Amino acid sequence: MRGRLPSWAGRNFRLLVGASFITNLGNSGALIAAAYAVIESGGSATGVGLVAAARTLAMVVFLLIGGTVADRIPRQRVMVTANTVNAVSQAAFALLVLAGHPALWQMAALTAVGGSAHAFFSPASEGMVLSTVETAHAGKAFSVFRLSMNGATIGGAAVGGALVAAIGPGWVLAVDAAGFAVAAAMRSRLDVADGARPATSSSMIGDLREGWREFASRSWLWGIVVQFAVVNAAVGAAEAVYGPLVAREKLGGAGPWGLALAAFGIGTVGGGLLMMRWKPRRMLLVGTLGVFPLALPCAALALVAPVWALSLAMFVTGVAIEVFAVGWMLALHQEIAEDKMSRVSAYDWFGSVAMTPIAMALAGPAAELFGRTQALWGCSALVVVLTGAVLTIPDVRRLERHDGGAVAGATAGTGPGTDGAAGSAGGRDAEAALIAAALVADPAQPTVKAPSGGVGEGAADRS
Repeated sequence: MRGRLPSWAGRNFRLLVGASFITNLGNSGALIAAAYAVIESGGSATGVGLVAAARTLAMVVFLLIGGTVADRIPRQRVMVTANTVNAVSQAAFALLVLAGHPALWQMAALTAVGGSAHAFFSPASEGMVLSTVETAHAGKAFSVFRLSMNGATIGGAAVGGALVAAIGPGWVLAVDAAGFAVAAAMRSRLDVADGARPATSSSMIGDLREGWREFASRSWLWGIVVQFAVVNAAVGAAEAVYGPLVAREKLGGAGPWGLALAAFGIGTVGGGLLMMRWKPRRMLLVGTLGVFPLALPCAALALVAPVWALSLAMFVTGVAIEVFAVGWMLALHQEIAEDKMSRVSAYDWFGSVAMTPIAMALAGPAAELFGRTQALWGCSALVVVLTGAVLTIPDVRRLERHDGGAVAGATAGTGPGTDGAAGSAGGRDAEAALIAAALVADPAQPTVKAPSGGVGEGAADRS
């Protein structure tokens, strides 16, 4: 196997992607397990929403601090620490569920700890995949990374839903905890040359102000983040609260819901393969058009569509959101300087998820007040209206992909469609499949380039 691997897929890259694959696999099942842990302990839609909101609220509170910390100290250290905290909190959650009848406040508190850790992990991990390979191979590396993550999402959702139905949510949460522990160990072995970067200001407040100026100076950046503040809130409430309840009452339980989530994962793989071949020049325009289909799953749940129709809606959404994700990541890495990336990423995450815990907490009361069907139709309408509004921003329509060097030094590819190296699309597809199959099997490949790695950790990559 080692002789067949391309030389650019070095030890750092493979450790990084292997660790992220493992955590994404566990997280996909754990998202289902957490919802059903609340339901099986006697919780209502409001309880499911509060537990889901606790994680996101904690992440929102600590994101800006996490972004500043990640621009000050070695990012690998931040990532390993965050993975360790996630492993401990998820293990405690699993033990509570397995012991029987955990209190709602206990589940909310533990998910909040996990969300706090993720607030430090996400900004630290942003862009790290690209620093594990030479610039000429960055597009292929990012493509393989996303295909690997999407494959983990497919397997985790399908297997996780089946395991929740077969053996209960507690054991699925325990597997996720073990995955975080393994990921922390793998990331600790990265051969990192990423020392502490000198801050541009003498204080954390000064660093935050500098990051804010960078963020607020670009209308395409803050405009799309405002859009996703609402879109993520609406879709998050629908998928975290209404989806499991509709599946339990009308579709047959956790298994069918897991299949629907797996269909979304399959769609993201299809979207990734599409974006390896398609390189739209107006990346944000095309990407934003890809946000409209996010309204489909909410509509399918409102109609109580059969499992096949819901799965089809999720599949189409997966393809479309991958088109957005590639354009968005390319725009960030093309336009934002590397030494400010973590802080800008923190503002991105902060804005994009700030309203999500509120929406999740209010999802249950909204369903009781207006009816669940009407609430789902409202979520669908918000996606359409906000996406249409962001298309009125000129820079969203006009910003173009650079074929040459990037402003931020990462042009060679921040998404599956941005590979500037020679080679046919068919060759890239075959190479991506080969590496995805070999990532964990042979971690001893010599590194091509030192520093760290990782982009996201089981969270939705919609922004």
